[in-house]
Amino acid sequence: MGMKMEELVAAGMSMEEAHILLKVVDDVASRYNGRPEGASEVWREIVARKLLRPDHPHALHQLVYYTLYSHWDSSLLGPPLYWFPSLYESRFTNVGRLMEAHGPRLLGKLYKDPITSFSTFQKFSVENPEIFWSLVLKELSIWFHKAPRCILDETDNPKHGGRWFPGAVLNIAECCLLPTSHPRKMDNSLAIVWKEEGVDDLPIHQMTLKELREQVMLVANSLDATFAKGDIIAIDMQMTVDAVIIYLAVILSGRTVVTIADSFSAKEIAARLRISMAKGIFTQDYVLRGGQKLPLYSRVLEAAPSFAIVVPATGESLDVSLRKQDMSWKDFLARGSQCTRPHDYSPVYQSRESIVHILFSSGTTGDPKAVPWTQLSPIQTTADLWAHFDARVGDVVCWPTSLGWMVGPVLVFGCFLSGATLALYHGSPLGRGFGKFVQDAGVSILGTIPSLVKTWKNTHCMDGLNWTNVRVFASSGEASNVDDDLWLSSRAYYKPVLECCGGTELAGSYVQGSLMQPQAFGAFSTPTLAVGFVILDDCGNPFPEEEACVGEVALFPRLPGATDRLLNADHEEIYFKGMPLYKGMRLRRHGDIVKRTAGGFFLVQGRADDTMNLGGIKTSSVEIERVCNKVDDSVLEIAAVGVAPPQGGPEMLVVFVILKKGVNTDPEKLRTQFSKAIQQSLNPLFKVSLVIILPDFPRTVTNKLLRRVLRDQLTRELSVRSKI
Repeated sequence: MGMKMEELVAAGMSMEEAHILLKVVDDVASRYNGRPEGASEVWREIVARKLLRPDHPHALHQLVYYTLYSHWDSSLLGPPLYWFPSLYESRFTNVGRLMEAHGPRLLGKLYKDPITSFSTFQKFSVENPEIFWSLVLKELSIWFHKAPRCILDETDNPKHGGRWFPGAVLNIAECCLLPTSHPRKMDNSLAIVWKEEGVDDLPIHQMTLKELREQVMLVANSLDATFAKGDIIAIDMQMTVDAVIIYLAVILSGRTVVTIADSFSAKEIAARLRISMAKGIFTQDYVLRGGQKLPLYSRVLEAAPSFAIVVPATGESLDVSLRKQDMSWKDFLARGSQCTRPHDYSPVYQSRESIVHILFSSGTTGDPKAVPWTQLSPIQTTADLWAHFDARVGDVVCWPTSLGWMVGPVLVFGCFLSGATLALYHGSPLGRGFGKFVQDAGVSILGTIPSLVKTWKNTHCMDGLNWTNVRVFASSGEASNVDDDLWLSSRAYYKPVLECCGGTELAGSYVQGSLMQPQAFGAFSTPTLAVGFVILDDCGNPFPEEEACVGEVALFPRLPGATDRLLNADHEEIYFKGMPLYKGMRLRRHGDIVKRTAGGFFLVQGRADDTMNLGGIKTSSVEIERVCNKVDDSVLEIAAVGVAPPQGGPEMLVVFVILKKGVNTDPEKLRTQFSKAIQQSLNPLFKVSLVIILPDFPRTVTNKLLRRVLRDQLTRELSVRSKI
């Protein structure tokens, strides 16, 4: 299929290896008589025989992958496939076990096996949520103090989507801390493993479930000695072991936790404290990141909290002097230690509607939306991790994040309710220290964001490390780059990189990858289990199921953990006002533009406000960027926006560029290259009007690209220019 011996050897393969690979290519390709669809079978055989290794240069992986798929027609066949499920292994996954046990009864003759019948089972889970959730609850560590009357009551509820688990009373933090016979979570099970940045050669710290429970209960007793019942407590810390313990203790004690990312400015911290009305805040003296000690307590003080409890980033002593009204972590714990039974605590049980956690949108103008999570939200988010990423007892799950972002609580609840071990790195994930922790901790599920993977690939900081224990990669936060995911997957002999897209207000995802389906880089293979959605055309009408299309996604409202209120905004207006009815349901607005491809894959193409109208054709920024990213090796990152000229007329396509370090190039040259590529790949009438080179892009704290900020800045600049 176009590869030559000398090319493979030049890219880093030995003569003997190249000979074997070319023979496999010839043998498999001959069965397809040169048809393009044979490329996926050739790739499948190369991966199955491990002919491409993690220690091979990335250039070799690129050569083989891109050459094999050089004649692949995505418009007819869908995106190129790189990972294929094994029928044998599928039966041992969480979902596979569930389907094998209940599929014949639930689906009848439609059930064949976990792979063949997965899409049918997904649709069944949407149409029969009571059955699906009753099965999932038995798989997770969920214990009700008072059992619900039913799973879903749609008969008497003013809210959209029905009333989930009516009458249930529980404490979701207690569920995280108790041993269970299923999923075999025991007191001596490893709950958390962690390491601090800068001590790569020291042993990894470990904490059992019993030790975690005792520490959480000590902090809960200290909370009772310090705060009133029902108080709202904030956490602004790195996601350390102490932060996780505090988080669970606040919920165990019946209080509400507010989480704030440690990267926020004082102004952003102050806004969140004001909106949530937090009575106090847990913070650190400083944070460890990239070999630096970055002050945090001093930044929190600028936000003027009424009371702060300060945890040392390292050791037992603080590196700062405290205000008179504030308290050290050591003194705080001493209050709990004075109890008769400091490591024992009676959980505060509350209704399933009680708010346990307040998160915030990553808005950059005005007040961020305050998003309340109830006790049902952790169940929703754990089901995602359990079903799609296959988290279970024996897994070690690592995903560099913060409790201030949605992925933080996803990890806490997802690990402890599924029985997996939570792996935490107290430092920056950008360097080799983090990669060595992944290796030494035996991480089996590794979560990422695309910009992080790009840094790892471009800096070569992970070269020589062994990540072959990883069986699943996860990716969320923004659109993935195919070549970056090619690099990531190759680090573990091409394990799947499962894409995940959802939202804080959903307490989960709506579209994901699945271990039951073949996977394509940068693409989603299925709606999330028990989640239904349609794609709307420009008139608000749903496209037919299975039809290749592009439009705004609209969700079915039956989501047990999703919000039914916001604390500082009109929930009805934001998510439901003006949305069409579908099969008797008022659809829920989400705001993503989604492309359904041939072959049934999905590509999330940015937010609805990241689309542009070029010559009367609605086009996604992400689609433009995918094409332009492949054009020139000098380009590190691209952002495409459409802007209206000051004097009116059709939208102009403007491409912002970040160049690789130490590289210079001519913007006009890039403009010509981009225009040619877009015209060839997307539409011959499209053209790039302007290329602007920047040192960096504006982003939210969750690292999402703010195209609208670039668009607004450019609009102002063009307006000024037009007046000169």
